[in-house]
Amino acid sequence: QVQLVESGGGLVQAGGSLRLSCAASGRTFSNYAMAWFRQAPGKEREFVAVISWSGAGTYYADSVKGRFTISRDNGKNTVYLQMNSLKPEETAVYYCAVGKNIRTIVDGLPLDYWGQGTQVTVSS
Repeated sequence: QVQLVESGGGLVQAGGSLRLSCAASGRTFSNYAMAWFRQAPGKEREFVAVISWSGAGTYYADSVKGRFTISRDNGKNTVYLQMNSLKPEETAVYYCAVGKNIRTIVDGLPLDYWGQGTQVTVSS
């Protein structure tokens, strides 16, 4: 059974940092793109960042460019999201997901697997 399990969320003050992890089990995703999304209360889920299967390609939402960094370790079947200079409006549940490639994810096409999410709360 395929599982994506996020961790690393929590409460942080504005301007602070968190590092999220998403560990995949049940199969290897070394040939797939992996991504992070988030959903704030009362809002639709939105794209945050994506990384190609090799790690050579990344793409970010404009709102997080320069502050967030996505990375992956295929040996550990894990993707990370380093979040710096966090803002209160970035309080949300953060989800990881797997897709065929970066274009699939950026274009909003249906994705293969989703995690259950991890809560990030940024206090002002």
